[in-house]
Formats: sequence, C-alpha cells, structure tokens
Amino acid sequence: MKKGYGKIIITVVVLLLVIVLASNISPILEKITGEESSGALKGDQDVIQMLSSEESDSSSGSGAAEIGTNAAEKKKDSTPHLRDKRLLYDNSTEVVTMYLTVSSGNSKEGTDHTWEEVNTYSDYDYSEWGVDRYKVEGLLQVGTEDGIAPGNLGYGRTAPNATVQVRGQTSSRNAQKNYKIELKEEMGLWNGQRTIALNKHMTDGLRFRNKMCFDLLSGIDEIMGLRTTFVHLYVKDLTASGNASASGEITKEGSEAEGEVTSPDVGFVDYGLYTQVEQLNKTALRTHGLDKNGHLYKVNFFEFYRYEDVIKLATDKDYNKTAFEKYIEIKGDEDHTKLIKMLEDVNDLSIPVDELLQRHFDEENIAYWMAFNILIGNVDTQSRNFYLYSPKNSNTWYIYPWDFDAGLFYQENMIYGNVEYGGWEKGVSNYWGNRLFQRCLKSEDFRKKLDAAVLELKEYLSEERISAAASKYREVTEKYAFSSPDIYFEALTPQQYDEVVKGLPSLIDFYYENYVKSLECPMPFYIGIPELKDGKMTYTWEVSYDFQQDDISYNMQLSKDYDFSEVIDSYTGYWPSYTSDALEPGEYFLKVEAADESGNTITAFDYYVTNQSSKIYGVICFIVRENGTIDVVYQEE
Repeated sequence: MKKGYGKIIITVVVLLLVIVLASNISPILEKITGEESSGALKGDQDVIQMLSSEESDSSSGSGAAEIGTNAAEKKKDSTPHLRDKRLLYDNSTEVVTMYLTVSSGNSKEGTDHTWEEVNTYSDYDYSEWGVDRYKVEGLLQVGTEDGIAPGNLGYGRTAPNATVQVRGQTSSRNAQKNYKIELKEEMGLWNGQRTIALNKHMTDGLRFRNKMCFDLLSGIDEIMGLRTTFVHLYVKDLTASGNASASGEITKEGSEAEGEVTSPDVGFVDYGLYTQVEQLNKTALRTHGLDKNGHLYKVNFFEFYRYEDVIKLATDKDYNKTAFEKYIEIKGDEDHTKLIKMLEDVNDLSIPVDELLQRHFDEENIAYWMAFNILIGNVDTQSRNFYLYSPKNSNTWYIYPWDFDAGLFYQENMIYGNVEYGGWEKGVSNYWGNRLFQRCLKSEDFRKKLDAAVLELKEYLSEERISAAASKYREVTEKYAFSSPDIYFEALTPQQYDEVVKGLPSLIDFYYENYVKSLECPMPFYIGIPELKDGKMTYTWEVSYDFQQDDISYNMQLSKDYDFSEVIDSYTGYWPSYTSDALEPGEYFLKVEAADESGNTITAFDYYVTNQSSKIYGVICFIVRENGTIDVVYQEE
C-alpha cells in the first residue's frame, strides 16, 4: 500500500469516529447538563413536547417529552391521549339572562305536574317510590336584563319549547334547586346545546368555584373540560292555582313589532344566579372532537367493583336498568360488553396493574385527573362526580371530569365547623376505597407518574393565577350572593366572603402538603361487624397497606360515646382482630387507627355522622340486642 493512501484511510476512519461520537454525545451531555446540546431555541421545546405527546416516560409519566431525555430510551405509549378543542373556551364572565315560563303538560311525556311538585321532592324520594322525576313543560327564552332580541332562543314564542326537572343527587335536597332544561326536537339549540344544566351551587358560599375550576382546565392539555356560563334566571309559574290563563308571552308595553326587543311582563320571579355547565352527552362529545357514538356513563356511585348482580348486558333476562343506573347512568351506547370486560379485569388481581392499564385505560388521563382533584381538595371524586368515556371501536376508557363546586373549600368548611377533608380524605388515601384507583396507587410506576403530574399542575395553579381568577369571578358573583333571592341562602357574611376569596390562592400549597404526607401514611381500611360468639366479643378490621412496606400496628378503642371520653376497652398490636368479654345490651362506638413504624397514622374508612352532621372518622356505631344479635348503625350524611 502506498504511503499516501494510508493517510487517506486513516483520515476517513477518524472522520467516521467523529461522526459516531457526535451522534451519541448529545444525549449524554443532555443528561449531565440538563440542557439541549442541539442549541435549539427555547420556543422549540413546546414543539418537541407536542410531537412527543404520545410517548410516556417510565419514570416521570409526563404527557410531554422531558427535555434532555433520549427519545430512544422512552417507552412507546400506544394509548391515544384525549385532547380538547381549546378554541371552544373564552372563559367569559358574561351573565346570560334566561326567562323560563313553566306549565303543566301531559301524562304521556310525564309533564303533568306542578312547579311546586317539581321543587318539593328529591332524588331520594323518586328512588324510594320507583318513579321517574317529575317534570313540567317550559318556554325558555334567552336574552339580557333588557329583554329578548330577535334571533335569540324563544324570541316571539308563546308555546312550550322544553321540559324542566330538578337535577342533581344530594343537591336535590337543597332549598335552591338545580334544573335540567331539555329543549324539544326542532325547537332550536342554545350555544349548540339541547340539554341545559343550571347549577345553583347553594352550598358554595362564593358561587363561582365550579366555573373557575372548569375554566382552569382550559389551560391543561391532559384534562378534558366543559363550557360554562353564568346565568341569571327568571321563572314564571303557570301551574300555580289562578295562573292557568296567564300568558307566558314576553312583551314590551304590549308591543310585538317585528325586530323589536321584547322585555318581560309581570309574573316572572327572580331566581338569582346560576352556573350553566355544558351537559356531557352525544352532542358534547361531537363538539369536543370525540366519538358521539361511543360509550358514555355518568358515575353516581361506582368503585369499579364487578357488581355482578346489577351490571349486566341489556339482553340479560335479569337486566334492570333502574338498578344499573343507581351506579352509573347510561349516556351513550347501551352495549355493556366492553364495560363488563373492563370490570372483570380490574377485579382480576392476577392481571398486573401495568397490563391492566395498557388494556383498558390511559394512564396519563387517570394521573392528571387525580392530580388536579388532589390539588384543589375536591374530595367527592372517589366514586362519583365524573364520567367514563370510551370510543366505540376502542378498548380504552377515559375519565371525564364533572362537578368542582366542592374544590378549594377547606376555609369555608372551617367557618361552618364542618369536619370535612379530615381523616383519610386527603391526598391519595382519598382514592384508596376505589378498586381501580387502589390498584393504580399500589404501582410505584403510577405513583411516579402521578407525582410528576402533581408537580406540573402545582406550578400551573400558582398563587398568581388563582388570585387573578378569583378576583375576576368575584366581580360577578358577589353582588348576586348578597342580593335577593340568593342572600337569603348565603351562608357567608360579606367579611367572611372576602376572607375566603383572599385565602383561595394559598390552598394549593396546603393540599399539596397533605398529598405528600398521605404518601408517607398507611392506607385506610374498613372495620368489620363485631361478632358475639360463645360469650366473647370479637372485633376485626382489614389489614392496612403502607407504600414504604413498614410494619403496621393498630390501636382499637371501645366506648359508649362517640367522643371516646370514657374508653371501656382497648387494644394495641399488629394483629387485625381482638377478642374480649361479651358486652351488655346497648349502643357502642368502635374506633380503629393504623400506625407505621415512623408514627404516621390513618383512621379506618368508616365514620359516624353526629346529629350536627359532623363526621367522626374511623368509627362505627353498633347495637348489641337483648337476643345477642348485633346491628351496625349506618347513617346518611
């Protein structure tokens, strides 16, 4: 070989080595420095994140690509993530005025009732009677405080264009009701919606929490949202005695000139401020870019157990839709095959949770939904106040949020003396009673992804953002809260209202600290029904769980009073049961608490509700009868 050729070959080899090294050194430098070695502009990071939204990092779980992470090292996530149409949202504080004229209809449509009947009975009454909720006919007209302009819904109409009923479950017992207004076919839409849900939020002293939280979702890619609008409602009741001949027509000085704004005549009663929340149904699915033909269920009380006696195929001879919908209401496809398969797998503990999530869920969806609710302290989401959605030809189920009026509520509860957000209703332990969520939380990988979501959302839910939002909504709602009719049901004084609004921004850190603490504590458990056998009382409870795998001890106390001022028996030890002498007939209270090696404690799931509606966590009340039988006292909140 000639000497010149040798130099050329050596040069080529060196160049190839340089190229190979250059192609591999970038990820290494990124891991060491935490910076992009490519020199890409900071603005390009959003593009990288967007393009990588389908990938899931095994350690962080973030839906966006982590800067400095080698894409080749990321585990491919084949699950499609839901993304909302953000242009749907303007987050306006405009107040729309609605005029509703109600009248009695006919028995075939179930509208042959009075407005008084509709507003008297709750969801619990209808469940007890086994009948559908009472409805009336309604003429809905939309405008401003000045009246109805041409082109608006209901302009110039005198005949009913809708049906009206009370909506909500627990809230149906409130003095101020929530309403569901269903526009009839061919009678037009309002804001693209046929079903109009008006929420009073009577128990929210600020009257804006639900809207504020939904509007905050519009800035979070990983969580779907719904549109909201403030509504000032007026109602004219034609079902009352003596009003049957009154006109539901809206006039202005008796004029009906074409193109003229008409204003309300006498007979309309001011019902105050409501929040209209877009009803999640087939129309809404289509509006938000989802499959309107998919499966959609509204969760009433559902902990993802199999519920074999109730959750059945519609073709099953023992299928009972009424019983089915006590757990989840059917809002989409009525073929429950896919739902049942998912529930069977959730309850098959031989299936690893990672495989379970891959088969049936979007892990990002669950993590971000749970993270948001944890950070706003929206505890009433363990087993209700959300929807389950799955596209028709997909096996993946997604959680769609619903109802945030109990979020950021800690200060207000303290003012009322309510013992809420206590015991286990903090952080991750709040979700431990749900079979699906418990299985997720037992996975260290899921907890890492949840933690990444919590940290990301905590930064988004900054004090500055919450403060600005609260101030904006307060300008609208405060004047209604302290004006008729809402002032007669407002639980806060003006001074307390001011204090609560100003305290909202600091609550995110408060809830975050409780989340961190919950990861260190044992998980809650249920107390069993005491047994009397062979002259001995046996008390049992479930085994608690600890993420750090610490040994767990239990402290049991027995008393005649729920405040445990006088303890008549007790036990401390590692065994989840205790046997002692038989008790005399009477009422007793049993409390059990779990503790880990570091002294972190948790109460049992069970709680006793006092006559003042306060919760005593970790306690059951039971009665020993004269014949030796034992009954546990269950109370509704």
